[in-house]
Amino acid sequence: MITNEKMDAFTALHLYRMKDVVEKAFGNLKERLNMRRLLVSSEKGLDGKIFTEFVALILISHLDHKMKKSDLYKNYTLHQLLDELDVIECFEDANHSLRIGELLNKQAKIYEALGVKVPTSSC
Repeated sequence: MITNEKMDAFTALHLYRMKDVVEKAFGNLKERLNMRRLLVSSEKGLDGKIFTEFVALILISHLDHKMKKSDLYKNYTLHQLLDELDVIECFEDANHSLRIGELLNKQAKIYEALGVKVPTSSC
């Protein structure tokens, strides 16, 4: 890391690790959002894809912070937690409201630990 700021070793290590989290999350998101190849037909499409990934990285950074605060890193890595929640399905029918697929107790506990309201079909 190159910087003009003076800092102790602990602060430098913390910043380096945060940078590592963002880089790993970026690679993971590229895979999850199917952005390995930015196949677009317009510059607007490219801007949209890049903006989507930027917002996703902000959310990943926030999730990392919440996981540290709630001590979820004892049981999950960031990738494992995303995989655990990624399987929750949401169905939309033209004549009905959104319906959430089956939610396991393990998934509900993750939501509660993060301080997020557990999704229900009445959302």
